[in-house]
Amino acid sequence: MAFPLAETWFDRRRIDDDITLLWEPHVIELMRCNIWHVRGRDRDLIVDTGMGIASLSTEVADLVDKPVSAVATHCHDDHVGSHHEFDSVLAHPAEAADLDGPLLGSLDIKEAWGEETVEGLRQAGYEITDSLFVHALPAGVELTTFSQKPARVSRLVDEGDIVDLGDRRFEVLHLPGHSPGSIGLWEESSGILFSGDAIYDGPLLDELYHSDIEDYCDTMRRLLELPVTVVHGGHDPSFGRDRLREIARDYLERRSA
Repeated sequence: MAFPLAETWFDRRRIDDDITLLWEPHVIELMRCNIWHVRGRDRDLIVDTGMGIASLSTEVADLVDKPVSAVATHCHDDHVGSHHEFDSVLAHPAEAADLDGPLLGSLDIKEAWGEETVEGLRQAGYEITDSLFVHALPAGVELTTFSQKPARVSRLVDEGDIVDLGDRRFEVLHLPGHSPGSIGLWEESSGILFSGDAIYDGPLLDELYHSDIEDYCDTMRRLLELPVTVVHGGHDPSFGRDRLREIARDYLERRSA
């Protein structure tokens, strides 16, 4: 039987005049990251790029009419698949080399990750019943030969650096714990935080091969004090400050028990 063919690969939703959310509906929920496009006066911003199974740059061509900076909030497979399509790629020094590979080399979950990792994700709260990362594929992509392409980081960013779009300025926050080079992008004037996987409204992963629970606790304490209006995370729906504080406090309570 032929593998299902997806007529369209991405879905999208306009958040406001400048921000658009994109996602890959045919990717399993665990790996279906939020891809954020932010329109700026002089430059546009893309926060994370998904699995790289279909061309993201082609998908956003109608949104983009100026140079683009593609930020990796961290370098896990579900967030960096299409960074290679962009000339301007930003990442934290602790993980920048990961973008150059090796990246995801198989769409078979156990082949790519191994049973131990899969079991760890199940214990963290993710129900993994699929054998593949996808339920369908776009035309021209083969299940047996797909692998992610490496990207070249053009700018290293760390705590306090600014990503300037001309009329919008995002401060880089180093938010380790989920991974050593996890970053967020904080716009003080609007209270918007693009948080990657440092915080989102789902089961938080802090026992991966390079996670650090102590660092994650420090990140949560920091986020408790951040005067956000809205958090646009790496997964799941966006949320406000009250929900951020609830998630952070629940995490700290669980890890202090």
